[in-house]
Amino acid sequence: VQLQASGGGLVQPGGSLRLSCAASGFTLDYYAIGWFRQAPGKEREWVSYISGSDGTKKYADSVKGRFTISRDNAKNTVYLQMNNLKPEDTAVYFCAAAGPNTPILSALRLSTSYPYWGPGTEVTVSS
Repeated sequence: VQLQASGGGLVQPGGSLRLSCAASGFTLDYYAIGWFRQAPGKEREWVSYISGSDGTKKYADSVKGRFTISRDNAKNTVYLQMNNLKPEDTAVYFCAAAGPNTPILSALRLSTSYPYWGPGTEVTVSS
């Protein structure tokens, strides 16, 4: 099981980025995928997840209405579309996978529910 996040970069406040999480070695359909982020000097925090069972999507309050998670099973990739970015969104973003027996949905906000992690991609929001 391997995950590779990409799409980070430098963007001005109010701008947009789309992060990708490409999976290899397993089929995304049966796994929950979560996005987490870690800002300098802060703990890793949950951002969003999409479940493997029915595609349920959830977002942290801090990104709700601005970020959208989606999954392309044909490409075995999960995306995180980030709009109206703010300086406080600056962080290293990680994608993680849980499955094939997906934990209960409430547990998908916890980093400990995900055994598989990819290297992060850095997002900097600054003028």
